[in-house]
Parts: sequence; C-alpha cells; structure tokens
Amino acid sequence: MILLLVTLQRLGELGLAHINTRKLKARGAIEIGATHYPLIVAVHLAWLATLWIFGRHQAVNLCALTAFVVLQGLRVWIIATLGSRWTTRIIVLLGEPLVTSGPYRYLSHPNYVVVAAEIAILPLALHLPITALVFTLLNAMVLFIRIRAEARVLSEATTWPAMS
Repeated sequence: MILLLVTLQRLGELGLAHINTRKLKARGAIEIGATHYPLIVAVHLAWLATLWIFGRHQAVNLCALTAFVVLQGLRVWIIATLGSRWTTRIIVLLGEPLVTSGPYRYLSHPNYVVVAAEIAILPLALHLPITALVFTLLNAMVLFIRIRAEARVLSEATTWPAMS
C-alpha cells in the first residue's frame, strides 16, 4: 500500500511541477541544468521500480515508516512555501527574490535534504538496506551535479535585471 501511495504522490508532483514550469516559462523564466534532469528522473524511477520489485511483499519497519511519513509533512511544507515556484527542474524567474521563508529560513536546499532522507528511509522501512545504500550514493552523485548548477545560477541571479 505504501508503494502505491508514494507512486501516486510522485506522479501528482510531476503533474504539479509540469504546470508550474509551464507557467513560470510563460512569465519569462529560464531553465538551467536541463541536460542533467533526465539523470535525476532515471535515478528516481529506478529507485521506485526497485522498491516495487524487491519491497512490495516485505514486512514494514514501523519506525522507519513513521520517519518517512514525517518527511512527507516536510515535503508538503516545502511545496506550500514555494507555491507556484515549486518545480522539479531548476527554473529561474529573473528579478524575483529568493524564497527565504518557511524551511528556506533554515536551509538553502531543504527539498534535497528531504529527498535524500526519503531515498534512504523508505527502502529501510521495507528491509532493503542495500537498496538504501545504492540509491543514496546515486542520489548523492546527481545532487552534487544539480546543487552546483543551481548554486551557480542563483549566485548570478542577483545581478540579473528584473523582467518587465
């Protein structure tokens, strides 16, 4: 049941991200890092597929599942804080200030922290420690690429003119 809920959640988030991305681009926003985006999607898709293949008949560790549920609350807080600016891509709306409220008051990249924890904790909830380790390492590699690209563009964005 948990895998079905996570799968539906991720599909819903992709739909929301697509809508937000389209609206942001219509307002003149630009996408950064589009070349590494398929790699991120591949890692997440492989993670979810691996959980379905190896974890769907596993007993659930309730402590790890509880931690995963808490992470979902943080995920909702992040999405709500960013509102129409939340997307799964790096989309920059020139001239807009960075979001510094909600979880962004405490961390530069709270969504990446939540995703990294989810990738480790859900497999552990399904008694799949090797899956947790492998995908934590793969996710770390793609996040290294992504965070560098995002940090570079965000540091430059402060010097870009506002859109008229």
